[in-house]
Amino acid sequence: MYLRNIAVGLSALVLLSTGTAQARNLLDFIKPSTAHEQQSYRSGSISQNAAIELYSSKQKKASFDGCAELFPAARPISMASVPATMKPLALCSDNFAVLYSQTSKTPLVVVERLNAAQLQDAKGEERTNQFYPDPRIPKSGRAELSDYRGQHPAVDRGHQSPAADAPNPNAMAQSFALSNMVPQDPTNNRKIWSKVESDVRKFAKRADGNVYVFTGPLFDPGHSTIGDNKVWVPTRLFKLVYDASSKRAWAYVLPNAETRIERPMDYETFVKSTGLDLLGNLPVSGSVGRT
Repeated sequence: MYLRNIAVGLSALVLLSTGTAQARNLLDFIKPSTAHEQQSYRSGSISQNAAIELYSSKQKKASFDGCAELFPAARPISMASVPATMKPLALCSDNFAVLYSQTSKTPLVVVERLNAAQLQDAKGEERTNQFYPDPRIPKSGRAELSDYRGQHPAVDRGHQSPAADAPNPNAMAQSFALSNMVPQDPTNNRKIWSKVESDVRKFAKRADGNVYVFTGPLFDPGHSTIGDNKVWVPTRLFKLVYDASSKRAWAYVLPNAETRIERPMDYETFVKSTGLDLLGNLPVSGSVGRT
């Protein structure tokens, strides 16, 4: 496990590599999904009392102890590896783990463990669109629904762990916490990023075992903010995928803007592009299109 300094906007974020992780070749490129385009983007909210009841007693604690199994080799990111200036919190949910920043008021990294059985359960799960500020985060360190309203240009509340990955109603509800959101360009979110998410799900359904997905924002110098709480707006977004059966890794890094999808990059290119050395000394036997 390696430690690496990472430039994140005006601060430095240091992430600890999270155990054994492996990935295999992406199987194919498919026609972009129209699911997001067909989704209604009308949304509501739930009360803080209802929101806190979505979480177990372990999940209400600021610790990865309640969701270590979601990380490769059950080895969570070390909170001690994140600079205190980012005011990090560890947050567990049923289906994903969030390394959260009370400075950016966004997730820094969201970790999922996907497999065919889970995604089969997620198929057809009704999208709730009931967004809410995460009640586990102090008000001084979190985004509020009001931060995303009335923005010019408009921004979406962009899921880092997609709602479509949620295998049951409680996991679906948890996916709409603002601790799982970043301000995202609407076209990017509903078309380009939706295609990335769909490709990853299609791969995970056909993989031999667990696939680990790390998703998060990148804040390059000059990034903007939204709302009274000054929620940081990413300049780029990343999604890094590991297949635990074949030791392959690949990643997407896309501007937070209307753009076209690009072919996934190998791990070495990902590190050079982002400064995120998330795998450290973990073995990577190949990437997209390599044998």
